[in-house]
Amino acid sequence: MTAQPKTVQVPLKTVALPNEHGGWGFTLEPILLGWLVAPSWAGLGLGVFALAAFFTRHPLKLWLADVRKGKRFPRTPVAGRFALAYGSVGGLGLLLAFVRAEGPFYWPLLAALPLIAVQLWFDAHNKSRNLLPELAGAIAMGSVATGIGLAGGLEPSVALGLWLTLAARAYAAIHYARTQVMRARGLAVSFRTAYLAEVVAVGALLLGALAGWVPWLGVLAVGLLLPFSAYTFARPPVPARVVGWSQMAFGLLVVTLTALGMRA
Repeated sequence: MTAQPKTVQVPLKTVALPNEHGGWGFTLEPILLGWLVAPSWAGLGLGVFALAAFFTRHPLKLWLADVRKGKRFPRTPVAGRFALAYGSVGGLGLLLAFVRAEGPFYWPLLAALPLIAVQLWFDAHNKSRNLLPELAGAIAMGSVATGIGLAGGLEPSVALGLWLTLAARAYAAIHYARTQVMRARGLAVSFRTAYLAEVVAVGALLLGALAGWVPWLGVLAVGLLLPFSAYTFARPPVPARVVGWSQMAFGLLVVTLTALGMRA
């Protein structure tokens, strides 16, 4: 008798669900901020689009990595199907946004495309943990808040201020989190880079507040990372999951205070 080829079962969870927990916060924050400031059906569509894009990234990364190697693993077609399914859902969300939007919302999404291309290039080369793709992906997601704001009728300068706030938050938070993770791994690390990133982020928001783009409460929220960093850097390192949860809480604080400041 001829032996039948063994069927390899691919755990769907490893292909279908994002494995980067920090990405949840950077994805949900712009959606939540946009909805709080300018709720609309078009904003709902853009939120669906952003979530679908977030879910698409992981299977697309696996598929691109396999294609680049010129190999076909059992996971390859599964990853391709999940990426296609998520992408289709995202397309429907984008269609809803186009149908119900009160104004042109797509220019911030187009502006974010080069950042997304950088992230995908690093994904395809299995280098997604580098600093540059992490920053590029997080900052690109902030464009969704601006898109939701524009779709809901927000003034362009104010809508752009949402992106600036989230970009500053991401720039400061990623440097902080990487410093804490390196400490947890027992690596020698200088706090100077994290502090400098936080000062740059707060400085950018100060300029935005003076121009009337960013609410002062948003500046305060991001600025709170400085004393928080000084406190945590003076204490023993904590596990990466604790850093992740604390940063999600910090992101929620930034979103809440920024939304309150916009409505004040």
